[in-house]
Amino acid sequence: MAENSSQENFICLHGDLELHIIQARHLPNMDLTSERIRRCFTACDVCRKPQTGSTADDGNGELPNVKSTDQKIHHRSIITSDPYVAVCAPHTALARTRVIPNSQNPVWDEHFRIPLAHPMDCLDFRVKDDDVFGAQVMGKVTIPAEKIASGEVVSGWFPVIGASGKSPKPDTALRLWMKFVPYDTNPLYKRGIASDPQYLGVRNTYFPLRKGSSVKLYQDAHVSDKFKLPEIQLENNTTFEHNKCWEDICYAITEAHHLIYIVGWSVFHKVKLVREPTRPLPRGGDLTLGELLKYKSQEGVRVLLLVWDDKTSHDKFFINTAGVMGTHDEETRKFFKHSSVICVLSPRYASSKLSLIKQQVVGTMFTHHQKCVLVDTQAPGNNRKVTAFLGGLDLCDGRYDTPEHRLFHDLDTVFKDDVHQPTFPAGTKAPRQPWHDLHCRIDGPAVYDVLINFAQRWRKATKWREFKFFKKTMSHWHDDAMLKIERISWILSPAFAVLKDSTAIPEDDPKLHVYGEDHSENWHVQIFRSIDSGSVQGFPKTIDVAQAQARKP
Repeated sequence: MAENSSQENFICLHGDLELHIIQARHLPNMDLTSERIRRCFTACDVCRKPQTGSTADDGNGELPNVKSTDQKIHHRSIITSDPYVAVCAPHTALARTRVIPNSQNPVWDEHFRIPLAHPMDCLDFRVKDDDVFGAQVMGKVTIPAEKIASGEVVSGWFPVIGASGKSPKPDTALRLWMKFVPYDTNPLYKRGIASDPQYLGVRNTYFPLRKGSSVKLYQDAHVSDKFKLPEIQLENNTTFEHNKCWEDICYAITEAHHLIYIVGWSVFHKVKLVREPTRPLPRGGDLTLGELLKYKSQEGVRVLLLVWDDKTSHDKFFINTAGVMGTHDEETRKFFKHSSVICVLSPRYASSKLSLIKQQVVGTMFTHHQKCVLVDTQAPGNNRKVTAFLGGLDLCDGRYDTPEHRLFHDLDTVFKDDVHQPTFPAGTKAPRQPWHDLHCRIDGPAVYDVLINFAQRWRKATKWREFKFFKKTMSHWHDDAMLKIERISWILSPAFAVLKDSTAIPEDDPKLHVYGEDHSENWHVQIFRSIDSGSVQGFPKTIDVAQAQARKP
């Protein structure tokens, strides 16, 4: 697709594209140099007859017996291309297949449902060879947007055209099937998610919609009782209550009996959560966050911290740099080093699908931006449950603020040692930088999807062990540090398991519901995240596992 093509020919594709990328045939060998070097050292290869297999269309629209062909290809010892297909709109990669190693006749047999709201003149299917130092484009198939927009089925073998304007080899082709469904013909788009009679939320997602939950919303880290915000009228003649985020988090941490899991872009141990209390402080509530977490871990609570590792910050071998982003990650790690709090710095892991160079770029330039606190709280009877706080507020310096957004007041009291203003030179006392963000508290079934996210990230971050000279520093920070709450009978929990290549997403369990379906405080909650397999352990790595794991609507 020409990135600078005239936008006069663009049309907007708004709807869902049902896509089946089936297979390719007669792709070029992009690893020919490696193969020639190998043959120099393997004389027997000169006499070896290459194996072939037919992948031609059977003429009746049915998928041929590709399994035997694929098996033949995988048994060949020739070093050849590692192809995959990337689906691209202008300036956007929409989808990609898995990599098939050493195959010039690959069979992907992968299905996609791609939501589109993109202006384009055509859709590109770029056939690439995966390589350690970056992918090479073998060629592409271009389907005009006008043809897709017609809503007719587009299927068959399409010639793969290289950069020269010709096919890399005679009869090089890609087999596709696709159908575009415009948004105005889709009932889900017409009536909206809230009006879906089946209450399935956003479909075809990793985490499903959960019913029977409770949600508490927060504006800013704190809302003072002295500051009167506009009243928000709700149903049943009730008024929205402006809650106090960091105060609620502090109380939840102090009242935890078994677990406190925190994940953040930045977590600073010197932060005080409660500065303008509106109720009596709990035991330990006057401590800084770091001291409070140590205090709870000494009570036997499992405290785990997963903090983004800024690659530009260092505190090793007499090199001490704060880092470009000033997240205090090394300070926080050092503070908890000899305590029973387990603090792990987690860099941004790039997907193994990327080249080595791109992996280094991702690890240096991109971050982990999730912000979440998971604690066990009181449930009905003598039971416990897991509660999640998540949203846009990190537990770090500069985040405590109120709707007044005081820039010059209370700098020596409320904001003492926490006047954050990166715009001005160091030492400038005022004005402080105001901070406005949203957060929420969730109770109910959706919380355990947040817990699964933490478990997947924790297992990825603790996958590798650190070694020092002549000594392992195994300690206790490994993937077994998380409590097996399903084995603790008094903690309400669904059955789930985070495995190496898959995760068992739990079904709906009524015992986890906080409210009944007809209760005025009942919420339907669905968890979304922006993440890939490079940052978690437990994503399916093959299409068969992914399809088996997918929840059917």
